[in-house]
Amino acid sequence: MLGGFKQVIANEGAGALLTGFGPTAAGYFLQGAFKFGGYEFFKQQWINQLGLETASNNRTAIYLASSATAEFFADIALCPLEATRIRLVSQPTFASGLLSGFGKILKNEGIGAFYSGFGPILFKQVPYTMSKFVVYEKVAEGAYKFVDKETASDGMKTAVNLGSGLIAGFAAALVSQPADTMLSKINKTPGEPGEGTISRLAKIGKELGFKGSYAGIGARLFMVGTLTAGQFAIYGDIKRILGATGGVEIAK
Repeated sequence: MLGGFKQVIANEGAGALLTGFGPTAAGYFLQGAFKFGGYEFFKQQWINQLGLETASNNRTAIYLASSATAEFFADIALCPLEATRIRLVSQPTFASGLLSGFGKILKNEGIGAFYSGFGPILFKQVPYTMSKFVVYEKVAEGAYKFVDKETASDGMKTAVNLGSGLIAGFAAALVSQPADTMLSKINKTPGEPGEGTISRLAKIGKELGFKGSYAGIGARLFMVGTLTAGQFAIYGDIKRILGATGGVEIAK
């Protein structure tokens, strides 16, 4: 990973490391809002429908269903910005930034170009988010078997969130890496005339193979693990500050 950083800086300059930063920040801000907010919303709906005791007894299924539904709506917001990001990174001369890149794709290729990767994004993000939330919930639940949650300090709770988030991030990265690699490939260049998304995915998957699908997994484990740890630390602290823990937590 460090060698990759050095090579990019040597060949393209330090600024190349920030290529695509605009759409990345905008896209994942929107997606994160839909994902975390939606997860809590849909989890609460299940609690309302089933009752707290039944929901708690079936909590794994509720974690999976709530996270999958939230991710679906989050990806509708993310997809156009992710397509723009990948185009800017793969073709540095394509446009100068988010707005110009977004406008150029819209003008030249139509709105459908933003969603050519929607299927692959779902294929990547839904399993990613399902594993991310369910592993986080399960690891945190396990941690609180050794730490009394009622008497634990705020610092200890943040540490649990960080540790649980780190493990959840590793799991999510491993689950989603093949689809992430395919998504990058499918968005780098327009498809052949008349070529559908399924046929493109099949062709890319055949070209990559298992080993190729996990290329760069070390860097992604580091990035996703640390990012997810930070997300869940902030997520837990915000829930605690807002007093939003009692009605939506169903862990035993």
